[in-house]
Amino acid sequence: MQGNQQRIVFATNNLHKLREVQHILGNHFLLLSLNDIGFNHDIPEDHETLEENASQKVRFIHSLFNVNCFADDTGLEVDALGGKPGVHSARYAGEHKSTKDNVIKLLDDLKGESNRKAQFRTVISLIINDTQKQFDGIIRGQIIDDLRGENGFGYDPIFVPEGYSQTFAELDLSIKNKISHRAIAIQKLVSYLKTI
Repeated sequence: MQGNQQRIVFATNNLHKLREVQHILGNHFLLLSLNDIGFNHDIPEDHETLEENASQKVRFIHSLFNVNCFADDTGLEVDALGGKPGVHSARYAGEHKSTKDNVIKLLDDLKGESNRKAQFRTVISLIINDTQKQFDGIIRGQIIDDLRGENGFGYDPIFVPEGYSQTFAELDLSIKNKISHRAIAIQKLVSYLKTI
């Protein structure tokens, strides 16, 4: 990508995600949200894999606006739960439940379980110049019993990444943005964009 800052749409209105991703992208790209392009509706994501959902979301926005864009789908995959909540992470406790409800349900499901291993996985689908690509990022860690930290969102207060003693919600954003599943996937995305 030459010279001028490129505009690219991230198919989300999640301000936490937008802030995190813009921080990772730095000044290479001007990140636009769905709100920025005048879209305030739900995007369909009714598949059973992160890959299919990310692809569905980016194709949906591209078909409506014909813009360079990317979408992500992220899941927390817990070993003892057979990879759940996975693709259903955002709605684990039910369709209209809160993030805290999801966390409480997960901790309830893990009561008495000694295997606390888990991983966060992000899949990003990009459509740029009418070509679609996918990138993924994984970080391993474990689930703890109590919520710790004020940063982050979702399951961050109960996830301790490998090699650290703090949860994602306790880590400084600059550290999280170097090691997180989303950071790994975004770095792959950025590396690709720089080759275009």
